[in-house]
Amino acid sequence: MTNIVLLALALALLQILVLPALLNLILLDKEQYRANASYLLSNRDKPIQMPLPVQRVSRAAANLQETLPLFLTLVILGIIAGENLVALGYTWLALRVSYLLCYSCGIEKIRSLIWVASVTVLVVMAFKLI
Repeated sequence: MTNIVLLALALALLQILVLPALLNLILLDKEQYRANASYLLSNRDKPIQMPLPVQRVSRAAANLQETLPLFLTLVILGIIAGENLVALGYTWLALRVSYLLCYSCGIEKIRSLIWVASVTVLVVMAFKLI
């Protein structure tokens, strides 16, 4: 089950830091890139200009940050309690990757269903610990 924790943390790292940085490098022209670099060195009084895919990935990352602590807590409690949550953990991870892909591509309705499914997995994990 520790593999699930490591994969969840890798997903968070990828989604929060790596993807937005890579997309900014790929999608921004030189003028926008310089403006954003200046923003990083400023007091950040004005919002940064980001391409739409970067904005979507950032919003998906914010959503992940809301549920990741609960997921990690449930997995760690499962390890302590000796409860087998491996299948549920991998299901949650697969749903979160699917959520990121749908959000990045602008697929609205399916993305919402995937989110509901991922929250349902968290609830099932919690009930298995009771």
